[in-house]
Amino acid sequence: MDLAEGRVLAQWAQQAPREAWLLRGGDALVTPRSLSGEFRRYVSELTGVPCEQTAIIEVPPAGAVPLAQAVREAGLVDRVAAHVRQAGTALLPTALDASAVAFARDLGLAVHPYGTVDEAAAALPVTMLLNTKAGFRRAAERLGMRLPAGRVCRRPEVEGVVRQLLAQYEQVVVKPDRSAGGHGMRFLSRKDVGGSRLVLDEVGGPQGTWVVEEHVAAVASVSIQMENTTSGSRALFSGAMHTERGSFTGYVSPLPTSCAPVAGELEKWGLELGRHLADHGYLGPFGLDALVDADGVPYAGESNVRRTATTTPHAMVTRLTAAASGTARPAWAVARRNSRAAFGLAEALDRLRSHRLAFDPERGEGVVFYAGAPPDGRSWRYAVVAAHADGVGERERLLVEALELV
Repeated sequence: MDLAEGRVLAQWAQQAPREAWLLRGGDALVTPRSLSGEFRRYVSELTGVPCEQTAIIEVPPAGAVPLAQAVREAGLVDRVAAHVRQAGTALLPTALDASAVAFARDLGLAVHPYGTVDEAAAALPVTMLLNTKAGFRRAAERLGMRLPAGRVCRRPEVEGVVRQLLAQYEQVVVKPDRSAGGHGMRFLSRKDVGGSRLVLDEVGGPQGTWVVEEHVAAVASVSIQMENTTSGSRALFSGAMHTERGSFTGYVSPLPTSCAPVAGELEKWGLELGRHLADHGYLGPFGLDALVDADGVPYAGESNVRRTATTTPHAMVTRLTAAASGTARPAWAVARRNSRAAFGLAEALDRLRSHRLAFDPERGEGVVFYAGAPPDGRSWRYAVVAAHADGVGERERLLVEALELV
């Protein structure tokens, strides 16, 4: 996403504490958001990694700049460098971008999972291209994926393209090329345009690229999360997204029974995209999103060539359930919902325990507040883990009562 979208990026950065679930002994987390001692102890109790064996480097706000630049401006480079002397240390960025590669080069680090920083740099062009709506659409067409009818155009052309497509379809969706989480998207019908001029969000600037597509009346939004390694592409997990007007609000894995028939095609597309990325040097995680219409037909939507909103929660669930019996392939869900009243992490955990919902490492089931306590004390991000999907649904219903969620 463009750095000009500073307000939205700042909101997303509130999720940064979740990366604490990846920490192992000797690791350091460089984060734009503070992690309370209370949250660190909570993570430590569940992962078994003592707090004193990890380092948290909090970077003060520096405006709409890459985190690596904010580290430099805050004078924290030496502090970060002090943690890279251990053999085998590598940089694990949320997304592979030019600033992360340059920072790794300055520190003499490899970028995980690449063998060298030069290999990571070579993958930048395809990473940047496939993280755009237009770049994905062009690649998907070449790879034979099913796509909604649509066109790529510059901002001055958008209104004309919208009117052309609305002559054929009841509704269209207008997407800025560089955006995520539904930011800047518009859903338009014929009555929305009429004789008036079309007013778009400022995302992308006056000459930015946009994608206009037929709106698929979806009964489900699904995704598959993949990984490219030196051995090839493989599927990690799949699931259904909860969205509101195109914005991500939650996720459940594995795919619900109603979506199971699309699993094969979704994985086929993911593997094809993985091979395309590998041909251009990309290693690491990526995701493919799709919409499923009322006839059960999937339409490819976009790719996210980075760690996504579900990558870390999945890694957390896999880690926390590794030693538990009966949860070899657990079902899980993540969501964000508001409580009626504001309270802190201690009270929230007390509520979980009193309702017997707190995550139990021995059983590998329960609720985890994976991002800690929200700043407002109300907008809680949580993960629900169980041996099967019905168990996830039942625990989430009980969680609504325990936290008085609305």
